[in-house]
Amino acid sequence: MPLFGDLRLIPIWALVLAAGCGGPAPQAARPAPPAEAAGGPRSAARSAGAIREISFDDIKFDMEKGAPFTRDLLPERVTALERERVRLRGYILPSFQQTGLAQFVLVRDNMECCFGPGAALYDCVVVRMQPGKTTNFSIRPVAVAGTFRLEELRGPDGKHLAIYALEGEEVR
Repeated sequence: MPLFGDLRLIPIWALVLAAGCGGPAPQAARPAPPAEAAGGPRSAARSAGAIREISFDDIKFDMEKGAPFTRDLLPERVTALERERVRLRGYILPSFQQTGLAQFVLVRDNMECCFGPGAALYDCVVVRMQPGKTTNFSIRPVAVAGTFRLEELRGPDGKHLAIYALEGEEVR
């Protein structure tokens, strides 16, 4: 038996907590996404059942440093993604388990900003693969396809750790 037991039983909130997602980003961390992200060329080209390509910029929103999260902070362009099939590129947050991942945290980038305290709520997405599907850890960027969900995940202290989830269909 491994030193830490069955790592598949580690609560996903523990992985998100390790990611540091759960706090607002510093005010000048990144520029706001372009206005056309709400319904620009990508959404016009979308057809029923097609997968919409999105980026972490598309799910970013304004949040004051230290302010608690409330759903009314989410712009319509983000709430409109609920239950949409999307493909999002990012990095799998490292964990103890390297193969057969049924759930993991997808983060914006592999730089220090997303792996420590202060990373923004919108810089991580909890991915739960569909039943019977798994993926392996990679240090390279991956593209995850699945159904986007607005799903608030709170830690044991009641604070938000993540607000986005993806029902993973495929990881490439």
